[in-house]
Amino acid sequence: MSDLEAPLRPKRKKVLVDYLVKFRWILVIFVVLPISFTFYFLIYLGDVKSGMKSYKQRQKEHEENVQKVVKRLKQRNPSKDGLVCTARKPWVAVGMRNVDYKRARHFEVDLSGFRHILDIDKERMIARVEPLVNMGQISRETVPMNLSLAVVAELDDLTVGGLINGYGIEGSSHIYGLFSDTVVAYEIILADGQVVRATKDNEYSDLFYAIPWSQGTLGLLVSAEIKLIPVQEYMKVTYKPVVGNLKELAQAYIDSFAPRDLDQDNPAKVPDFVEGMIYSRTEGVMMTGRYASKEEAKQKGNKINSVGWWFKPWFYQHAQTALKKGEFVEYIPTREYYHRHTRCLYWEGKLILPFGDQWWFRYLLGWLMPPKVSLLKATQGEAIRNYYHENHVIQDMLVPLYKVGDALQWVDREMEIYPIWLCPHRLFKLPVKTMVYPEPGFEHQLRQGDTPYAQMYTDVGVYYTPACIFRGEEFDGAEAVRRMENWLIENHGFQPQYAVSELTEKNFWRMFDAGLYEQCRRRYGAVGTFMSVYYKSKKGRKTEKEVQEAEQAHLETAYAEGV
Repeated sequence: MSDLEAPLRPKRKKVLVDYLVKFRWILVIFVVLPISFTFYFLIYLGDVKSGMKSYKQRQKEHEENVQKVVKRLKQRNPSKDGLVCTARKPWVAVGMRNVDYKRARHFEVDLSGFRHILDIDKERMIARVEPLVNMGQISRETVPMNLSLAVVAELDDLTVGGLINGYGIEGSSHIYGLFSDTVVAYEIILADGQVVRATKDNEYSDLFYAIPWSQGTLGLLVSAEIKLIPVQEYMKVTYKPVVGNLKELAQAYIDSFAPRDLDQDNPAKVPDFVEGMIYSRTEGVMMTGRYASKEEAKQKGNKINSVGWWFKPWFYQHAQTALKKGEFVEYIPTREYYHRHTRCLYWEGKLILPFGDQWWFRYLLGWLMPPKVSLLKATQGEAIRNYYHENHVIQDMLVPLYKVGDALQWVDREMEIYPIWLCPHRLFKLPVKTMVYPEPGFEHQLRQGDTPYAQMYTDVGVYYTPACIFRGEEFDGAEAVRRMENWLIENHGFQPQYAVSELTEKNFWRMFDAGLYEQCRRRYGAVGTFMSVYYKSKKGRKTEKEVQEAEQAHLETAYAEGV
């Protein structure tokens, strides 16, 4: 984007909160990091203790916890008590989505005990886990067995429940789809306390397809059975630098994993992992990975890079070196590769600790990283939270693969944010129309990356402070998000609900499809028990009256206008 094309923005006056944000690193270093490290250590000890229990003991505890939840739900008086929500504190959630709905009167159900891996079934290649199991916990258990979830979201703290009820993606999603696409069964407690197991081909198949993206508003998830795949000890990663305009960078990204002859299911042509990083409007690095054995990795001449060590350069900066030294290949231990973005929170760590990437900090205090996102939220206060909503962007734009170039140009023009993360994922054509679905008729005009059964999409990850803020200019974060959401609706894209949203109810149901979701809301008694998914993710505080009125107002009008 040339200077002539850049939007003219007035200069912004600094206020007190600017200085609070600038020097927030003091609180992070002396409070957040030590407490985070202690939390991580205690959680690790809890995981070890859980792993020492027998299958029968874990299953018994699980069933006891399920019965406690059932009993709690049956204690609720619908005419007197509020809507059901979990007892989890709002700041504990990893996402940036507003959770102020818990400020209104509500009926709490404690799910804190559901944090265990119940079983790793090597014969069925299924992991049965509870919803608070996180990615770090499960990869620590499975990778030594040369097994893994088909999709392992990068950040350690992301939980199974959040990735199912919300949104989860990884560099393997161009093969397996989103995290929820790898689930084969859900154990759900319905509004009336009934416990059901939903699969794609049993009597609860409608519920099975409706759970993803529903934000826990159809029932309470208490366990999930998730697909496992065989893996090897290392990931052979190829870093390929690309120079050109944004359209050319987008095409290089597409070519890195999508054969032009449309042979998308050929493992010889399609890598196991894909990731792209756009560092500026003219430079990017495309990374592809293939599983490799220990024997191959240790052959003479091969380079092994253990990126998980605390003193190592942050991964996005390490990948950026390809722009200077050219294409290169290295072998990364598989589990360390899965969690390559955890230590620096992609590149958000640079804003939290401006000197966190310096060699002296990495060697001296890098072992304390990363700060827990939940603790960052708990210590930021209302003023800083509003500051981030107005002057910062943490959004994912899910767009059809062939529109990635358009999305990059839009972000460059409207937000001026770099780096940008690119990660492909399949959006499957399912027997029913779910909240998120491919473009109608995509299978009749197959484009690069598509197959007859799935359209290829891409997550365009936009996480950072806009360049205009660094220049001291004004930036209207809320208005930028509104424009982004409108652009996504016009281009059949989707916005994950963990993010701050400005969508009206009408536009929410223009972006997502309400048919199956509302059908299940009524069939399984969720209306009047659980808050609707739109209202749960709606920005702003909710009073008890607003919650009751929103639940009483059925959504037919809202989504009928958007159809």
